[in-house]
Amino acid sequence: MVRVGCMERLLEGKTIFITGAGRGIGAAAARLFVAEGAQVMLAARSEEQLAGVAAETGASYVVCDLADPDAIRTAVERTVTQYGRLDGAFNNGARGQPPGPMDELSVDVMDELYAVNLRGLWVAMVAEVTAFRAGGGGGSIVNTSSIGGLMPNPALPGYGAVKRAGHSLTASAAATYGPENIRVNAIAPGTTLTEMLRDWDRATPGVIDGLNAQTPLRRAAQPDEIAQAAAWLLSDRSSYVTGTVLPVDGGLAA
Repeated sequence: MVRVGCMERLLEGKTIFITGAGRGIGAAAARLFVAEGAQVMLAARSEEQLAGVAAETGASYVVCDLADPDAIRTAVERTVTQYGRLDGAFNNGARGQPPGPMDELSVDVMDELYAVNLRGLWVAMVAEVTAFRAGGGGGSIVNTSSIGGLMPNPALPGYGAVKRAGHSLTASAAATYGPENIRVNAIAPGTTLTEMLRDWDRATPGVIDGLNAQTPLRRAAQPDEIAQAAAWLLSDRSSYVTGTVLPVDGGLAA
């Protein structure tokens, strides 16, 4: 990020909790948020991945399975215990699905999508709001959605469905907690070079090239480009933005 003169770093002095922080967009966010002045608590299932990102950034970490409500609450509480408060949260962790039509999606996979991507998101948001209130009120939440939740998603129907449901949670939370100066937004990444996308491309060769051909910018995003949008929404520079789902997709959903 280019800084003008002595402009304060974007997240100077803030404490931020990140889920899905072991790789991809979450790891990129950890690097960016620390560089922009934040104290960061990383959370994900893989301790090995978390330890690597923590060693690189100086952030702290806690192992957390988003399918386990108690683990989510404990992770948020650990952030407050260690840093004394919580100012922002980037709910980025998610479970993907094998590509294919909805009639080939198993009940077990659909249940896992719900448990992680929707119930886990709800539990995290409630825990984060509780932490904001304990710190005197005010805070910002950013949820990672997908443009697959903004349009028909025949290749990933279960994933798209729970992401669209997350838009409703985002809007409801923004309306409910706005009077407490708690802002809640979501970002909807398009084609982004993460492990989840590469898994899809291996299962369906040519997917990345096909998506890039439909994207006005004619390329996929790097994870850092998505993290930049989350950082802005978590910062005070977006102080009058709440209840929005921001596409970060190179124009794919335009």
